This record gives sequence, C-alpha cells and structure tokens, in this order.
Amino acid sequence: MSDFESAPPAKAVPNGMPFPSFDLPLPDKPEIITANIQKLVELTSNPLSTDEWMAAIDFLTRTGQKCTPLRQETILLSDVLGVSALVDAINNPVIEGATESSVLGPFFTEDSADVDFGESIASEGKGDYMYVEGRILTTDGEPVPNAVIETWETDADGFYDTQYADRSHPDCRGRLRSDDDGRFGYRAVVPVAYPVPGDGPVGELLLLLGRHNMRPNHLHITVEAPGFHKLVTALYPEGCDYIVSDCVFGVKKSLVVSLKDVTDDEEARKLGFPRGGSFKLLQHNIVLLTEEQSAAIRARVDEERGVITADKY
Repeated sequence: MSDFESAPPAKAVPNGMPFPSFDLPLPDKPEIITANIQKLVELTSNPLSTDEWMAAIDFLTRTGQKCTPLRQETILLSDVLGVSALVDAINNPVIEGATESSVLGPFFTEDSADVDFGESIASEGKGDYMYVEGRILTTDGEPVPNAVIETWETDADGFYDTQYADRSHPDCRGRLRSDDDGRFGYRAVVPVAYPVPGDGPVGELLLLLGRHNMRPNHLHITVEAPGFHKLVTALYPEGCDYIVSDCVFGVKKSLVVSLKDVTDDEEARKLGFPRGGSFKLLQHNIVLLTEEQSAAIRARVDEERGVITADKY
C-alpha cells in the first residue's frame, strides 16, 4: 500500500504553509531541538485544551490506522514534533571528528537491493546524475573494511519509491559494502527538497500549527560494522532554502555538504552513467565510533547532565 489511492501527482506538493517568521538555529544540541519546537508550537492560534482530549485520542487512533508495512505515520508524528531528533541527539553524542547522526525518517525499508561498488541505487530517469564516494574510517583515520552501508533517497519528483502505488521493487535505495581500504562509491540521483506526506493526521496537525511540511534535499545513510556503534545519518547538500527550517529538525552543521559539478562526458560514462554528460559529485568520509567509545561518551554526557542510570542504584 502507498500514499496514493489513485495516480500520484506529477510532483510532491507542499502544504502551502510559509517559512517561520523567525530564524531557527540548526539543532546541533538537544536543548536547541527543544527550544525550536517550543517556538513553532507557539505559532498555533488554536492550542489544545482539556475539552479537546477526545479529539486528541481520535487523532492518535487515526495516526496508527494510517500505518502500513511501507508507511510509518507514527514515526512521522514523532519526527515533526522533534521527538525523533531529540531522542537521537541524547542517545548518540559524538566526539570531535566522528560523523554525527540524523533522524532515520519514516521511509526506511528492509528490502534494499545489494549493489556492487560503483553501481547505481536508482533506475534510469529518476533524476539528475550524482556520484557518491568516500571512505568509512575510525576516529584514528584507519579504514573500516566490509562495513554495511544502506542508503536511500527521493527521486527528482520528491517521492520515495514506497509512495508509488505500483511499486514492484526497491528503487533509489541500495545496500553496499566498503572495500578493504574502507572506500565506497555508488551512482545515485541528486536529491530534492520535498514535503513529508500531508494526506494523513500528521499533515492535518502541521496545518493546524501553521507549519510547512518541507524537508531539505538529503541522502539517507546508515553504516554498520562489527565492533562499531551503528550510525544513522543523512547528508544535506548546501544551498537548500529548507536547511534552516527542516520540518523534522534533522539537519546538523557538520552534515551539510557541497556537491561538485563535473562536466566531463568521458568521466560520466566511465562511472557508468548511461547518458554521459555532466553529473554532481558528493565526496564525504564517514567516521565511526567504536562501541567502547560510544558508551564512554554517553556515560560522560549523562554524568554532565546529572542523569541517573539503572546501574547506579
């Protein structure tokens, strides 16, 4: 089942709500996430009251009923309320140099196809060409071989594959592994800004709050390797207007990346782009924490915040 009961619109359609009238700092710390959502909630002219409790119960019921094996409306609710970003930020602190996390989002699936080094995660015609490459490294700069990398994105129309009623196979998503030197590379398409689904209860909530439903363009990535803390993150190409007002609070400064313009037709064909021509190049290394490093920094941060854990009783 998908978001569309009939044929989808040609492109993903925003809900028409404007940018907030004030600047929101990028949510690099849990405290910033909380402050940002409080500012946005204050925009509503119709705050919930105790008399509206049954309406809230109905809303939560419909949110659950909207979920399918390919659509997670409850995760989307958590995302737009800033809860996903807040829980992620609290539980995944990093040391300087390690790649920061970002929200998983509601469009991850378990059925990504395996792709070899240099292959494409997107079928032809899904968008402008982009090549993604980098290395998976430790905080000491050592390569992490055979790391499992999952990656997914929208097509040029702003839709994930799971949003199409005729989805027959995974597209614009794939699973690959780093080589012996920690390197990875794959063909993709240039991501675009897009609205999160507005046809369900979460879409209604955003309209009531006077908030837009737009996410900046981004590429989702998860990385797993034995002995290392699993990383769930995303990369956000610079220049998108929605970077500073992401409706799910996922952007962090360190995750904003640049795309290089490559106009070499021979190089494009060498990399496997069927039409040749120009393409965008995204180069970014990913630095993982070991499980021990992750546990140590979480313990330190908890102590600084005065958090009492079960093992201290």
